[in-house]
This record gives sequence, C-alpha cells and structure tokens, in this order.
Amino acid sequence: MIQLKYDPLNIVVCGIGGQGNVLAAEVVGSAMIDRGCRVAVGETYGASQRGGSVMSHVRVSLQDDPSVLIPSGEAHIIIGFEPLETLRIARKYAGADTVAVYDPRPVYPLGVLQGVQTYPDLDALQEEIRSLTTLALAVPAADIAMEAGDSRAANIALLGAFSQVPGAPLSREDLEKILARRFKGAVLELNQKAFAMGCGAAGKGGAQ
Repeated sequence: MIQLKYDPLNIVVCGIGGQGNVLAAEVVGSAMIDRGCRVAVGETYGASQRGGSVMSHVRVSLQDDPSVLIPSGEAHIIIGFEPLETLRIARKYAGADTVAVYDPRPVYPLGVLQGVQTYPDLDALQEEIRSLTTLALAVPAADIAMEAGDSRAANIALLGAFSQVPGAPLSREDLEKILARRFKGAVLELNQKAFAMGCGAAGKGGAQ
C-alpha cells in the first residue's frame, strides 16, 4: 500500500488550454487508484477556448472519499505547465510545505503579443514562486518535448520530472504503467521518450 505524507494529499495541475494538463491530471489520478487510493479529480476553466486558464484538482486519500476542490492554502504539490499560471496557483493554494514542479517557458497571451499588455518579469516571477514554496523545480518540459519529437508531449515530460521530486507520491514505474495502458505504438514510444527525458532533467538539479 502506498504511503501518503498527507491525507488527503492535494495536487494542483495548472496551465492554459491546449497544454494537456487535464490528461496529466487523469494520468496521476489513475496511477493513484492503481496504488489503492481513493481519488477525486475536478477541473476549473478560466476560459472555455484554447488559451484560457485551466486548473485540475487531484485529491487523494487512503481513508475517505475526498471532496473535489482543494481549499485555499492546502496544495501539497503544484504541477505547472506555464510560469505565470504556476504563480497564480501558488499565490492562492500554496501552503507551509508546498512543492512546485513547473515549466519556466512563458506562453504569452494574445494581449501581450499585440503589445497592449505586459508579461511580468520572468526572473521576478520565478523568485516569487520560490518564495511561496519549499521547493520549486523548473524543468523545460516544452523544450524537452520538442527534442523528443512532438511539442504536445510537454505534459508527459513534466510528469516524468514530477516523479523525481523528493517525496513524490508516485514512482517513475507507477506512471509508466499508466502511459503503457493509455497509449500504443509510435505515440507510446514518443511519450516514453519524453517521460524519460523529464525524469533525467529533474535529476540534473533543476531546483530553483
């Protein structure tokens, strides 16, 4: 039986529409169920179209059926696919012992691309993420996915990094089993490569 540092264990997966964070949350939830846990997964959307904020709550317990939404200040792990979205979640949900693993590569909103809005200074943004968490692991998941062969595998690369976080509730093998069930053929091979590269990137000391 899996051991949970917290019960319920609260994981937030966040990013923008189209980055695959809903799939990532489903993979984490499925792996937790395989390990004998009770899991609740729920999503909230800042905008329905591609490019809007998306956040998934994954709550895990060995004792009870957890409610879907994580209370403010009670996230134990944040998996972020975009740095500004990671900071937004950390500001609301980070607590005394929160770990964040995130991609530091910005995805600029349309207003920034049009020159009518300004994206926050990236160094200051990452410094605030570090200040709000006990560990912030910055992993270039989008770059890893491109190197693996498909930018859409960034979510899987970040899950690989997540499995290497100190005290992670799931091992590399736990998540690899779910990938093997969910994907087949060339898509599985691509995701396995991205996942392995994400594991390696975390092991190289991406802590910020």
